[in-house]
Amino acid sequence: MATTAEPTAQQIPTLIHLAALTHLEGQIRAAKTVQELQFLSVNETRRLIPYDNAFLLSPPGSDKETCHVLNASSVAVVDRHAPMIVWLEQAVYALSHAPGATQQPVVITKELLPEELRSGWHEFVKGHVFWCPLQHPDETVLGAWWFERDFAWQDNDMAIVHRLAGSYAYAWKALSKKEQSWSKKIKKPTWWLIPLAIGAALCVPIRISAVAPVKVMAKDPVVVSAPIDGVIADVLVHPNQTVQAGTALFRYEDTNLRNQFLIAEKQLTVARAEQTQSIQAGFGDPQRKADVPLKEAEVDLRQTELQYAKEMLDQVEVVAPQAGLLLYSDKSDWIGRPVTVGERIMEIANPKQIELRIDLPVADAIVLKEGAEALVFLNALALESFPATVVHASYHAEVLPGDVLAYRVTAQLTTADPRIRIGWQGTAKVYGERGPLAYLLLRRPLTALRQWVGW
Repeated sequence: MATTAEPTAQQIPTLIHLAALTHLEGQIRAAKTVQELQFLSVNETRRLIPYDNAFLLSPPGSDKETCHVLNASSVAVVDRHAPMIVWLEQAVYALSHAPGATQQPVVITKELLPEELRSGWHEFVKGHVFWCPLQHPDETVLGAWWFERDFAWQDNDMAIVHRLAGSYAYAWKALSKKEQSWSKKIKKPTWWLIPLAIGAALCVPIRISAVAPVKVMAKDPVVVSAPIDGVIADVLVHPNQTVQAGTALFRYEDTNLRNQFLIAEKQLTVARAEQTQSIQAGFGDPQRKADVPLKEAEVDLRQTELQYAKEMLDQVEVVAPQAGLLLYSDKSDWIGRPVTVGERIMEIANPKQIELRIDLPVADAIVLKEGAEALVFLNALALESFPATVVHASYHAEVLPGDVLAYRVTAQLTTADPRIRIGWQGTAKVYGERGPLAYLLLRRPLTALRQWVGW
């Protein structure tokens, strides 16, 4: 009876690699939409090829067309206004229209970029870059990959990426034809009804709205900042605890301050003794009598130093200036941490006085006025909505975590609800002026068109 030979240790990595390739190509064939396929191309390809970041871009077209980032690894939605995405699209556009540019896989270096884009290479690019188009067998380029990783690209890695690019391109074109086939099912006599219905729907007046993240914040909290430079030895109150006025909040490491106070006391004692000695000696020695004013000045200096040392020592323990809810991150974040004068450490807030902070992305910005309506959906109370009123909207956008540019909008709940706590988060829908449905749907394309046209 024949037996199957076990694979050797040298063969096992190759078999694992082949199994991963087979599984990935199976996922490619099982994709049902182009969007699903694009998501697989930047996230699942790392099963075969290690990389840190991957971007899928639309194919470079004519001189008037630009490349767009369609998908990015580990990101659900690509913000095309982010600085890195804007730079990447400009870099790919410049590379695709450079003299001698080809549609072949190539390793990209900083020297291939124009001079004005090289500064962004050090800011946005991590390591080595490999560029690979997704080319169909009929030579149609459907997209292109931009891969980044810390170590150099090897020939076998580039060969595998090139092989996968063909598989993705073939599936991409097949899914595109499938999604377009629905138009053939509509009978010709009914074609004229479609633009009529669309035109009528686009004219329906609605309230222009935008959706943005919201967070429940304390209204006019009292900031507890560092009164002196030093190292925090201990935090005496837990976060989110109610404190009374005069409650000790945290304490500095007082070794140096206490020693400075003791030294100042000793120096004052010595100065007073020298002053007394000069006074007594001045009765018989005119020269020693002339030193008396100098000794008096030195005593005054030492008294001032002692008073300063005592004031610093009195600030070793920081107390609450008023009663309220104590807000800060965590004890472990502050114990043993050096702080400077004025550094924000804690906040004391009235839990009944809250406001809503809405971070409205620049891409979704609408005209907001004081008194505009908003509807808040909090994650902790998922089955309820809370009406609110906009009281302030910032003029300048700020960069938020995640490199998102957004306007800060402040709102107040129309009716106070005791269940709502500081720190809760959710989603807010803010309403602007009324306008046709076409404006709501085409607002972003119109903005992009005006930016492109310059009108």
